Amino acid sequence: MISLLWHIAHRNEAGADGTALHVDGESVFIDEQDGDDVKLLGVYSSRAKAEERIRRARLLPGFADEPECFVVDDYTLDEDEWPDGFETGSLSVRATPPPSSPR
Repeated sequence: MISLLWHIAHRNEAGADGTALHVDGESVFIDEQDGDDVKLLGVYSSRAKAEERIRRARLLPGFADEPECFVVDDYTLDEDEWPDGFETGSLSVRATPPPSSPR
C-alpha cells in the first residue's frame, strides 16, 4: 500500500455567507472548479510517513494557514482505479477524511 498526501488551499465560495468552506462533515471539502488549489505533497510507503510529513508541513508558510486541510489517500499498487470509467460533468474526487486533523 502507498499513501498520497494532498493539501487543499481553499478559495471556494461554498460557505453559508460566501466564504471558503474547508470541511464538510468529516471530510475536507474540495472544489477545484470553484478555485480550490490542490497540491500533491508526496507519495509515501506508509500512512505513518505521510502523517509525519503533515506534522512538518503544518509549520511551513501556506500550509500553516490551513493546518486541517490535508488529505491522505491510500492506494494498493497495481490495482485499477476508476475501473468502470466516469461520467462527464460529475465531480471526480477520491478523498478520504484526514487522519485526526487534514480531501
